Amino acid sequence: MALVQTTGSAPLALPDEQRGGALSRWISRHAAILILGAFLLILPAIAGSFILDQIVAWALILGMIALSLMFLAGYGGMVSLAQMTVAGVSGYMITVFGASSLPAISLFWPWWVAAPIAIIIAVGFGTLAGALSARTEGIYTIMITLALATAFFYLTLQNWPIFNGFNGFTTIPAPHFLGVNWRASVPFYYMTLFFAALSYFAVVYISRTPFGLALQGVRDNPRRMEAIGYNVSAHRIAAYAFAALIAAVGGILLVWQNNQISPFSVGVDVVINLLVIAVVGGLSHPIGPFIGAIIYVILRTFALDVLVAVGLDGRRFQTLIGLGFLVIVLFSPDGVIGIWRRFASRMRASTERSGF
Repeated sequence: MALVQTTGSAPLALPDEQRGGALSRWISRHAAILILGAFLLILPAIAGSFILDQIVAWALILGMIALSLMFLAGYGGMVSLAQMTVAGVSGYMITVFGASSLPAISLFWPWWVAAPIAIIIAVGFGTLAGALSARTEGIYTIMITLALATAFFYLTLQNWPIFNGFNGFTTIPAPHFLGVNWRASVPFYYMTLFFAALSYFAVVYISRTPFGLALQGVRDNPRRMEAIGYNVSAHRIAAYAFAALIAAVGGILLVWQNNQISPFSVGVDVVINLLVIAVVGGLSHPIGPFIGAIIYVILRTFALDVLVAVGLDGRRFQTLIGLGFLVIVLFSPDGVIGIWRRFASRMRASTERSGF
């Protein structure tokens, strides 16, 4: 059946050959994403629980939270250091309203009640952060969001009646429903993969909607967008709310994965790590944060073993991680995405010169 387009009132039929050509071009442009998606779907058949839990699932969760930062920075020009804090708010709230090892604090509501409440509160916090910083740019946005992250860290550290202070919470169960223990390695991996993919495609879709295009206009020239009738502050606050939704879901998954949360889960060092993940992966495309997250997780997991194997002090593993990120950023300000694009461009140029 031929595809029909309309120009005015006259239908125009596209030949099947053109339809096939458009499909092949779409597949070629998205080949890497399609191959990666197929690999992730079959990964449990070839990988053990350690790879699924401690490498890929962790990277997907960190990638989701970093994706919320990438959405704000890449499409809105707003570098927010409060995204891990939003995830922390969600993680703490699922613990307070749900189940934990502290019945004196936790309310033990069912997960399907506690999780939406936690997400709503976290989105409210993220929207408030957006309202406070919407009229600022550059270093001022960074400082305001960093101040919010620092304030929340000290609040959780010093507050015992709600957040249990320094100790935090442990024994936070993941849901059991449909007869499945969703904290088991394979179910949890697929649950994490589902939400990571949903977040990725949501960001890709939003970036192409009128709101997303207007947000990119606000990023490029806020004064001109305001002059032609757009509410710049409203667009920025809405972007913060959407980004907070992604970070909030990632925060709940992170708590379920670690089975605990404490003030040091949302400390300033963790906030900076998230920024590094997003920058190293690349802020120009939604896949960048996930690339940065897998690099970070691999270095974080195996750097200690590498140092010990070569006879160096294992406590220096953070230095190795920092050097790895520094090398990537120095070679490509746009992170790994930039390196890949330059490589692909050179390959295409080489192919054209060779006549293929």
